[in-house]
Amino acid sequence: MEDMIEQLGALWPLVLSAAKALIVLVIGWIAAGMISGVVRKRINKTPQIDPTLGNFAASIIRWALLAVVLVAVLGIFGIEATSLVAMLGAATLAIGLALQGTLSDLAAGFMLVLFRPYKLGQFVDIGGTSGTVKDLNLFVTELVTPDNVQIIIPNGQAWGSIITNYSAHDTRRVDMVFGIDYGDSADKAKEIILSQATADTRVLKDPEPWVRVTNLGDSSVDLTVRLWCKASDYWELKFAMTQGVKEAFDAAGISIPYPHSVEIKKEG
Repeated sequence: MEDMIEQLGALWPLVLSAAKALIVLVIGWIAAGMISGVVRKRINKTPQIDPTLGNFAASIIRWALLAVVLVAVLGIFGIEATSLVAMLGAATLAIGLALQGTLSDLAAGFMLVLFRPYKLGQFVDIGGTSGTVKDLNLFVTELVTPDNVQIIIPNGQAWGSIITNYSAHDTRRVDMVFGIDYGDSADKAKEIILSQATADTRVLKDPEPWVRVTNLGDSSVDLTVRLWCKASDYWELKFAMTQGVKEAFDAAGISIPYPHSVEIKKEG
């Protein structure tokens, strides 16, 4: 019994240190999240600062505070900061090799914030993956697809991929192709398409709408229309034009042919 009491007495300082360390870790973790959240909100409320920078700065502050918490936890166990620095210095090479992917993501994160090929809220395509940018932090870029699916892309992969930013400019060009039957009037079809375009207030006057016969297909004469609009109106304008031109063609007796083959027999 006495031996057990002595063992418990010997373990008590370690248990106490572990409890203190746990408390410091929990409080530090919560505090780091709260402080970084406050920084993010303060920066994002400033009109002159891009929200992307606010999220990135908040991420840096959070990880820096967590590093301080880690040092404090180790200090509770008697590991001094100077000793910790010496240990980290000796293990730098091993850590660098083990975390080279993470360090690459970290460096890429700074490059993404510095050059800003995309910002929060923009719709982009990164290496074949499309979505709206929801977050950009130290290590990853978070996208949300139109059907509300979360996609996480490591910053190193994002920086090394082809980035297509559909929201970079205020205006976009809408390209559409309508096929009509060979027996229908191309001029009449062009007139209908232009009337639909000019009637829609979302279509910009400059550059003006453009319609041309661009292809003689196997079963249709193809007319291409090019319209300019605000980037935010792109999809709604495209949907409206598709329906409007279809209904106008029907009313004017212009048919939209489906692929078909014609058999010609030659007498002999």
